[in-house]
Amino acid sequence: MKKKVVYGVVLLLTLISLPWLLSDFTRDEEDAATLFSHENSSYLSDYPAKQFINEPLQPVVEPQNLNSEKVSLGRRLFSDKRLSPSGDIACSSCHRLDDGGADRRLHPVKGDKSLGMINTLSVYNSANNFRWYWDGRATTLEAQVDESVTSLTELGARWNQLLPTLVSIPEYQAAFTRLYPSSGIQKDNVIDVIVEFERSLVTPGARFDRFLLGEVDALTSEEKNGYQLFKTYGCIACHQGGNVGGNMFQLFGVMANYFAGRKPLVEADQGRFNVTGNEDDRYRFRVPSLRNVALTAPYFHDGSVETLEQAVMVMASHQLGRPIPPDDARLIVLFLRSLSVQNSGDL
Repeated sequence: MKKKVVYGVVLLLTLISLPWLLSDFTRDEEDAATLFSHENSSYLSDYPAKQFINEPLQPVVEPQNLNSEKVSLGRRLFSDKRLSPSGDIACSSCHRLDDGGADRRLHPVKGDKSLGMINTLSVYNSANNFRWYWDGRATTLEAQVDESVTSLTELGARWNQLLPTLVSIPEYQAAFTRLYPSSGIQKDNVIDVIVEFERSLVTPGARFDRFLLGEVDALTSEEKNGYQLFKTYGCIACHQGGNVGGNMFQLFGVMANYFAGRKPLVEADQGRFNVTGNEDDRYRFRVPSLRNVALTAPYFHDGSVETLEQAVMVMASHQLGRPIPPDDARLIVLFLRSLSVQNSGDL
């Protein structure tokens, strides 16, 4: 109980503080050192209109200076089932580029129940996160791609078997030779092109972004009211910035124990504790981005909630410690839907 009160006080003080400092909440020193910086010349964000310059939410950060040939090759690998030993699954099997970048399943196709199953996060805008996976165990996109290729719960490949397979495919041999004349098909190069492709997977042009950029009629009055409620209730404590999240860790159950009475708990429920072994990190997760959230049901790490309306109500009770009237929840959901942009993985 004492711990819940402390978290509640910290959350309240954070809300009163400057919104742009919120992303430092609950980060350890290592997290701060590896924080993704939008000052990186590979990324570009349109400036919001003057009246919105200090908003806690900002337009999505767009990539620039991408190598289009690498992006194209990375896209082909992302959808190639030959990367898996069984030949029946690709990255795009769980990250469907034509449907929000996730798979709309409770758990991934390739999940192993013995290892703890977990809901698939969207690949769209993932390059703008500060860590990857629900528990934040990957500190770079390169590490995320490496694990996704080799993990038994994902593609389950072995590099010493995968690389000869790619070498045996003439079109890949030619493409890698053009891009990497001195090294060709090597592990780091395969990871490099997939990472370049993932960096291209941003979704600018959401109606909410157009609103921030000065197109005030891009949102309806109800959606604007929903955005105001999103801020007033305190959702911005964890969901802010250009990715509307993805830049901090947070306890799932700040004001009420989300896992109370749940038996059995699986490994995935332990959150960041699985990475650090620190008791304070039990049930703590990397906050997901809300970009395209209307396209990525079911929700939460366990895929236990099917609708956005339900998700908003769960967040209100467990994170904010207060009920939200159904009509307020409806307006917040309308705002959240304005964050969506359908995309097909093109530059």
